Amino acid sequence: MTIGSSLADVAIRTGIIYLVVVLGLKLLGKKELSQISIVDLVFILLISNAVQNAMVGDNTSLEGGVIAAVALLTINFILRYINYRSSRFRNVIEGEPVLLIYEGSLVKKHLEREKITLEELMAVLREHGVADIKDVKLAMLEIDGNISVVSKDFVNKTKHKKHIKGFFKQ
Repeated sequence: MTIGSSLADVAIRTGIIYLVVVLGLKLLGKKELSQISIVDLVFILLISNAVQNAMVGDNTSLEGGVIAAVALLTINFILRYINYRSSRFRNVIEGEPVLLIYEGSLVKKHLEREKITLEELMAVLREHGVADIKDVKLAMLEIDGNISVVSKDFVNKTKHKKHIKGFFKQ
């Protein structure tokens, strides 16, 4: 095999592996993106090591590494551009925010689907200064994996009550 075809092979392999890893991380769920643990870090390190040979094959040259890096950067740029331009693509890749608590009531089927335990949710509420689920106006699992919380106390204290109350009616 010539060097040119070997480098093209590296680019193609790298692209395929990139897409497989992106889809794999997507299947893990949003929660995994924002709450990285030691186990998650080890997983990321090991998977990167595991797929390296699949990307570059026998080509351990500097050129092969550069081609792999350029392929990753290019594919990432293209996917980010498509993500920016297409809401349909964005919904497939990133998903949509998920309602976890509304008006002080848990949406249990969403918690189960997203594999969020009550203990994890309560920890997030405490981080937002809320001690009881009944004090939550709205809690959402955002597309980046973070959980945002709007307390009833916040809604009552805000100067823009009409705007916020109108938002919650939607």
